[in-house]
Amino acid sequence: MVNSKQLDPCASPLDYYGAELRRLREAAGLRLADLGDIVFCTGSLIGQIETTLKVPTRDFSARVDAALNADGMFSRLVGLVLRSQLPTWFQPFAEMESKATYISTYQAQLVYGLLQTPEYARAVLGVREGNDLEALVEARLDRQRILDRQDAPLMWVVLSEAVLHQEVGGHDVMRGQLAHLLEVQDRDWLRVQILPFEVGAHTGLMGSYTMLRFDSDPDIVYTEDFVQGHMTANPEAVKEGSLRYDLMQAAALSVKESAELIASVMEERYGQQADPGGLAVA
Repeated sequence: MVNSKQLDPCASPLDYYGAELRRLREAAGLRLADLGDIVFCTGSLIGQIETTLKVPTRDFSARVDAALNADGMFSRLVGLVLRSQLPTWFQPFAEMESKATYISTYQAQLVYGLLQTPEYARAVLGVREGNDLEALVEARLDRQRILDRQDAPLMWVVLSEAVLHQEVGGHDVMRGQLAHLLEVQDRDWLRVQILPFEVGAHTGLMGSYTMLRFDSDPDIVYTEDFVQGHMTANPEAVKEGSLRYDLMQAAALSVKESAELIASVMEERYGQQADPGGLAVA
């Protein structure tokens, strides 16, 4: 049976979550199917989460909290569970990102993770990852919760124009992603600029990077390669990163012009087009 696995609650946040779910469910005298009926899912899914074969979502956690009178325990715990699904080398950065008061990032090829749509994130993560893709997507989207906080960080994003043309996931996914970039511009504390091809050589040619600023901690510069990420608070690195970023911002299109370019690419490259037979195609 799917629920026969013995769990070590100390092994990971996911193991602890599963063990507590099983403990409280059994204490309530509920079978897997019983709890599934209450929280509107299958008993099989309950068993898979209890045995760490599936990663819980925030919605599932809220429903289980209510069903088992858990006083919000699973809703608090699920954040740790989702964070643990991120690559080990990335988790320290995600932790610092969640505490930052100002985030500035330059991205040469992809939309920054905090601004990715679920479909775009799924396409990016699905290229290489062989594990539970939905868990990885859920973990990436969970990072975006900081943008909905009352004290959301100020955020300035510079994207190479290449990001708009690098087709990730197909026309529909890209159209949705570019539409999302236009929507987030409505937030007073978030700005997106496009660095156009016509600029030529610029200070971001060495690659993507992100700078985090804090109320009380030293500023951080973060870069990554295909193996791992690198964070540094070295004052010289921070100074150089800040200068390069300022020069890129100055070379980039204005926020208004950037929005116009995003909208133009969205319609011209990813809009609905008619094929020779007169049928609409993406």
